[in-house]
Parts: sequence; structure tokens; C-alpha cells
Amino acid sequence: MLDSAHTSSKSNWLKVAAVVIAAALSLPILVVLTNVLIGDGEVWNHLYRTVLSDYISNSLILMLGVAIGAFAIGVPCAWLTSMCEFPCRKLLSWALLLPMAMPAYIIAYTYTGIFDFAGPVQTFIRDVTGWRYGQYWFFEVRSLGGAIAMLTLVLYPYVYLMSRASFLEQSANTLEVSRTLGYSSQAAFFKLALPLARPAIVTGITLVLMETLADYGTVQYFGVNTFTTGILRTFYGFGDVTGASQLAGVLLLFVSVLILCERYSRHRIRYHSSGLKKASSRRIPLTGLSAFFTTVFCWLPILLGFIVPVAVLAYWAAFKANLPGEEFIQLAWNSFYLAALAALIAVSLALILSYAVRLHRGRMINASVGLAGLGYTLPGTIIAIGTIVPLAWLDHRIIELVKYYTGEKVGLVLSGTLVALLFAYTVRFMAVSLGAIQDGLGKIKPSMDMAGRSLGMTPSKVLTRIHVPLLKGSVLTAILIVFVDVLKELPATLVLRPFNFNTLAVRAYELASDERLIDAAPASLMIVLVGLAPVILLSRSISSRVEHSK
Repeated sequence: MLDSAHTSSKSNWLKVAAVVIAAALSLPILVVLTNVLIGDGEVWNHLYRTVLSDYISNSLILMLGVAIGAFAIGVPCAWLTSMCEFPCRKLLSWALLLPMAMPAYIIAYTYTGIFDFAGPVQTFIRDVTGWRYGQYWFFEVRSLGGAIAMLTLVLYPYVYLMSRASFLEQSANTLEVSRTLGYSSQAAFFKLALPLARPAIVTGITLVLMETLADYGTVQYFGVNTFTTGILRTFYGFGDVTGASQLAGVLLLFVSVLILCERYSRHRIRYHSSGLKKASSRRIPLTGLSAFFTTVFCWLPILLGFIVPVAVLAYWAAFKANLPGEEFIQLAWNSFYLAALAALIAVSLALILSYAVRLHRGRMINASVGLAGLGYTLPGTIIAIGTIVPLAWLDHRIIELVKYYTGEKVGLVLSGTLVALLFAYTVRFMAVSLGAIQDGLGKIKPSMDMAGRSLGMTPSKVLTRIHVPLLKGSVLTAILIVFVDVLKELPATLVLRPFNFNTLAVRAYELASDERLIDAAPASLMIVLVGLAPVILLSRSISSRVEHSK
């Protein structure tokens, strides 16, 4: 922490800016909560009598199924790649992250094209057996179970990532002591390693559940009624802002409960490493059938969650879909420049907020930054509803003022333009930028600030001339991650995009909704390939940390 004697009054603008930014970014949440409290009781009663029970039950079943699936894949894979030695272990340790690049709605479209009635699998069964429709049983892809499977395949890396980091940090002495007590490797895993990794596992599952609640494309395409589909149906289909806000408020309650449960699970729990040799440096060698089945088990989620969907998308895009033309180029340009603008805005504001925390340690600043980063825990549907309402109100005030003073008519300058989208993206992904920037700032010694101030630099010059150059890696990482997240974002884009404005994600969704799965392949493949960049960056970062810890 910097000495207050070195903080001049000129730095107060940072404190004010941080509070103003946080207030603006928390506006969507306040709007949703306000609409819930002052909303029409008749609308809520109608929702309660008709659809609310379906939304709650389907959402809970979906969350439970995905949590179990992500745990069943992520934790064993994390343990095996961390503590055991078997063929392809090094490759698998980072390849297991690849499904993170695959948006859930894209993998849903792909597997529907593979397993649907007209898909190659069922067509092959009919050709070989001579059976007709209704003469054989085949699982229904477009179902609640199918949505659970699709979301599990792309979300388990969150649990894998958190669990593996915890397993790698565990001391070898702890596990060796368990062996002297007569524990087998399996018993040591269940009675020692798993309890020690519990906080990390719970954090990973919480992230998985938040992403599950935020999903729209998969559940909508599979016909599963959840809160996200209900919110967009109420707002986008019926134009009922109050009803959509009330549903968003219930969904916000779900998210709040998840956050509280995650924090309570770590309440007063402290696990300390002994600082001795890591357990991963003394891996258990696997041979024979054990090595074979372990390798197959770890390859399966990669095969199903990444290799097969990408191969199918590439085949459709190369040989069956219409060749990309001017429309595809325009969609790609819309997506890329929109994502780039959102990333630059989010990272710029994150720099201001992070530097304000560095200069002014206090409850107000900490609370402001906490509010600014809250958007990442919320689904895009909530942020979209909370964004459109205040911006539409401001637009009407602007229209009235312009008409009063000039007599001219103007259109929607905020809610009807990219301003609304960029604001929603900033709210949604500010936490990503803050995490990367604060991590980088924490590595810069306070003496660098003092040296700059001793040379007569103002706080803003210290930030731009000293910190930003030193933070180049962190800034680029934050820009890249926000860029890809914006590229994949679907529900907020669907609600807030200007008239006649499309992105790759929206176009893929529209084509898939029209059952033109093959034509959706080029846009889907482009999103997946761009999404590989942060996954590769994350894999390299983890690998370098593991090497340095040895």
C-alpha cells in the first residue's frame, strides 16, 4: 500500500471517477430490482400461475445435472493429470481445456445435426436395418437431458481448472503419510486430496452453475423452458418490461444464493500448504489396463466436447454450406469491431478502477470496484433488461428536449444504437478486465510509483508512462479475453442490437433456429477458432506456473 503522504490532491479525480464508473455499471441491477419492487402484481400473479413453476423446476434440474456432470469429468481428470503418469498426460493436461472455446449453443446445433432424425447417425441405422420412423428407439437430443449433456461438455473445464490447481499445490508429504497409515491411492484421494481441494471444487462448480443459468441459445433451441428463455420471451416477444424484470429478479435471486453458498462453503476453512515438495513431483506411474483406461477416460471429454464438433463444423463449412460471401464478411466485421471496441472500453475503465484502488485504499473504493465487477456473475438477459430500460428513458428525454428547442425529430441515440450493446458488454465483462489488471498491478512495486512522483509526475502520468508499459502483458490478456467473450455473447446481443444489425453469434443462432444447421457452420466455426486464443494463452500460463513451481 502506498504511503498517503505521496498521494496528492490531484489523485482525487481517480476516486471520483471510480465511484461514478461503479454507479453507472451497477445501474442495470438497480433497474431490475426496482421493477421487481414496484412492478404490477397482476403480471407476477399471472407468471406465478402459469410458467414460473416450469422455469424453476427446469432450471434446478438443469443446474443439478450439469453440476454432477462437470464434477464427474473435471475432478477425476484433474487428479489423474496432476498425480499420475500415463501416456499423453502432458498433452491431455492442457487439451482438456479446449472445450472452453466451444460455446454451448454451437455444440448444441452441431450434435443436433449429427443425432437428429435426418442426421447421419439415424440415417445410417435406417439404411442398415431397414427400419422406419417409430420402429426403433433413439435418444432425443433436443431435451432437458440433451441440454445437460451439451452444457456439461463445455463447462467441465471450470471444475477441471480449479481442481487441478488445488491438486498441484498439495504437498507430497501429506499423501505419503496417508500411505504409512495404510491408505491406498484411491482412499487417499477420497479421504485427503478431495477434502483438501473442496474450496477450489466448489468455486469451479459455482462458475459452472452461473454459466448454466446464463445460457440461452442451448435451452431455447432444445425447447427447455428456463428463466433465460422466459425473460426473453416475455420482453422480446410480448414487450412486457415489467414481467421480464420480475423474472430477471427471481433469476438474480438464484445467482445471489449461489454466490452466498460458495462463500459460506469456504467460511472459516483454511488449508495451508507445508511449503515442501509438491505431490505432482512424485506422480503415481500407471501401466497396463490402468494406463489404457485412464488415457481413454481423459480423451473422451476432449473428443466429444471439441474434436468431433469442430470436425463436423469444418466438414459442413468446407463441403456443404454455401460459400461465405459479402454477407459473411459484413457479419465478421460487425462482430470483430464491436468486440474490439467493447474490449478497449472495458480494459480502459478497469485501469482507472484498479489504479484508484492502488492509490486510495478505503471502503468506498473497494465497494465501488466490487460493484463494478458484479456484472460477470449475472446472465446477459438480466443485464440486457437493466440496460434497455434506463437508456430508453434517457432517449425519450433527449427526444423531448431536442423537439422543444429545435422542433426537429431525432431517433433513439442510446437504446437504438451500439451504445446500448457496448454498455451491456462493459457491465458483463468488467470483472474479467479487473482481474487481469489488478493481478498485473500487484506485481509492480510501490517504489515505482514513488520514483515517478519524486520526478514530479502526476498520478495520471504515473499510470500512463510507468504502469501501462509495465502492464502490457496483462492489458493484452484482458483485451483478448473480453474480445472473445463478447464475440460469443448471445442473449444480450439479441435484445440490444440495433435494427438490421447482426453478428456471427446472432446469425448462427438465426440459421440454426430455421433448421439451416449446415449454413450456420461457417459462422459457428469462426467463433470457435477465435475462442481458441484465450484457451491456448491460459494453457501456456498454467504450464509455465507448473514449471516454475518445480
